[in-house]
Amino acid sequence: MAKQMTEMLKGTLEGIVLALLSDQPAYGYEITARLREQGFADIVEGTIYALLVRIEQRGLVDISKVPSEKGPPRKVYSLNAAGREHLAEFWSSWTFLTERIEGIRRPTIEGEK
Repeated sequence: MAKQMTEMLKGTLEGIVLALLSDQPAYGYEITARLREQGFADIVEGTIYALLVRIEQRGLVDISKVPSEKGPPRKVYSLNAAGREHLAEFWSSWTFLTERIEGIRRPTIEGEK
């Protein structure tokens, strides 16, 4: 099941991270910690940092540098207008898919009874 979960997560992780950033700006480790708090225990920081680079390059977030007590300044990511638009599209797609998947799943579950 872990491999299947990993594959499913690949397609949704960007939207999940954008959703977290819609609540409040955060830096990479903070995002990873929030995901782990939500039960995504297997998420590694490297995956999140690579994703943050991609969404930064696509112009979905704004960056500010905040001094750190330990080392160089931290990059804090905040959702911008393009990111909010992309997140709205993600939720629209998510709703479409989950409604159809549940429509397929319900008869299957009822047939098992």
